[in-house]
Amino acid sequence: MKQPDETEAPASFSFDDSPIARELADLSARRKALEHATVQLTGRTRVLTISNQKGGVGKTTTTVNLAAALADRGARVLVIDLDPQGNASTALGVPHTAETPSVYDVLIDEFPLADIVQVSPESPNLLCAPSTIHLAGAEIELVSQVAREHRLRTAVEDYLEGLEERIDFILIDCPPSLGLLTINAFTAAGELLIPIQCEYYALEGLSQLLGTVRMIQKHLNPQLHLSTIILTMYDGRTRLAQQVADEVRAHFPQEVLETVIPRSVRVSEAPSFGQTVIAYDGQSAGAIAYREAAVEIIRRDSATKEGNA
Repeated sequence: MKQPDETEAPASFSFDDSPIARELADLSARRKALEHATVQLTGRTRVLTISNQKGGVGKTTTTVNLAAALADRGARVLVIDLDPQGNASTALGVPHTAETPSVYDVLIDEFPLADIVQVSPESPNLLCAPSTIHLAGAEIELVSQVAREHRLRTAVEDYLEGLEERIDFILIDCPPSLGLLTINAFTAAGELLIPIQCEYYALEGLSQLLGTVRMIQKHLNPQLHLSTIILTMYDGRTRLAQQVADEVRAHFPQEVLETVIPRSVRVSEAPSFGQTVIAYDGQSAGAIAYREAAVEIIRRDSATKEGNA
């Protein structure tokens, strides 16, 4: 009697029906869709602050990878690194040693923003205003400054007026707190983008953040509005992730992007090489998700412009 070969797959098993095969097929289809996706930039500069005082939600990761994905689509993008840790500057491959002219000099000593902006080695379309360790003391030093909440806004407005070539997006990466640095970012921006982690307590602290936004709207910047929420660290294998996504979409049906950002080893590895995931592994699941998010953000703006026309 012939013994079954333990290496043979059961007759009913088909690799094409396996979860891995379905995932690979989905990824391949999304790559092709991105290749054929067309977007139209509106010609205006959008200033977005990326903020969530809850740590570990993928705020800086979202800032730099969205910036790189937008630049990959032909947009000129400036990332302003307002976090004293300088992680956004690191991920964009931009030097930010203590001696480097930085956002600190702009906020405290009124340096022109143009004097500190560097071009990322990833793309001529990708610019960065770096952070240095000096920014850690800026919260205290700003307290005694004149127009302390408006310093970044004034610097951004002066920068845009002096440009010969248009900037399409300015993305401001905030520290995980609601201090004067974050208030400067809120005052300088027209839009707020909130990354929300697809895990328990995802909405914790969000009411405090939105309360701060309402105060900013009332007293400092009436134009600021919550335009975008992006779901990060999504694990499709867990029911919790889907429940969190459904809950956030129920609360913010217009603001949440269709694209979700999955948990990804490649996304986590990229900063240690001084790169975004777009440059590190542009065909990975994480890179594709950020590229899809970039397309969605551009298209939403184009649709809004057409609706207002």
